[in-house]
Amino acid sequence: MSDTQLRLGVNIDHVATVRNARGGAYPDPLRAAKLAEEAGADGITAHLREDRRHISDADIDGLMEVLSVPLNFEMAATDEMQKIALRHKPHAVCIVPEKREERTTEGGLEVAREENKLAHFIAPLREVGCRVSIFIAADKRQIEAAHRIGAEVIELHTGAYCDAHAEGRMEDAARELESLREMSTFGHALGLEVHAGHGLTYDTVKPVAAFPEVRELNIGHFLIGEAIFLGLTPAMAEMRRLMDEARA
Repeated sequence: MSDTQLRLGVNIDHVATVRNARGGAYPDPLRAAKLAEEAGADGITAHLREDRRHISDADIDGLMEVLSVPLNFEMAATDEMQKIALRHKPHAVCIVPEKREERTTEGGLEVAREENKLAHFIAPLREVGCRVSIFIAADKRQIEAAHRIGAEVIELHTGAYCDAHAEGRMEDAARELESLREMSTFGHALGLEVHAGHGLTYDTVKPVAAFPEVRELNIGHFLIGEAIFLGLTPAMAEMRRLMDEARA
């Protein structure tokens, strides 16, 4: 892959959500990860939540064994998750906010307010070779703080833009998109690698994919939903086509 081609990370959390609805072993998130890999995913993302509502510890064990593309291990900044990450040493660790009652990640991490704590938290992860990413809102203050604590990557939360678009609030969507564009440029200028994700669909991906500073998009829930109707490989192929078209 060239340095300018946009990478696609596929989040498999919600294959595990469907599995856990029945409490059995099917559908298997590892099978989805391997299928995504074979279909051209540049990486696999999995979020091990404190309450284990979808991805399990055994899933992480399995992913580390079977994947040949990088694993992006999403986790909250807790001692338990740090120990798991230090044991597995995945390619990337993305620190995300986590509230037990939320359905999905509702916003970016508050880095500026927790700067000292997070700096100490990520230091051991960097020491063992994990690329540390911070999932944050498109906010200059948070990006500056992520840079100061030593993160190599920021992932900009695209949820507000996608929600506004889905609800037909096009002025709000345009405003959120402009903020994402400006903060992609700002983060890149600081030397951070810029990723983006959350809520992206076929209808919303192209404007974000067009930002030249963005190197990777992480997309999960929508692709797994489309896979029910199309299959995972065709669903990914269409997303990749739109991303490449926007980049060109």
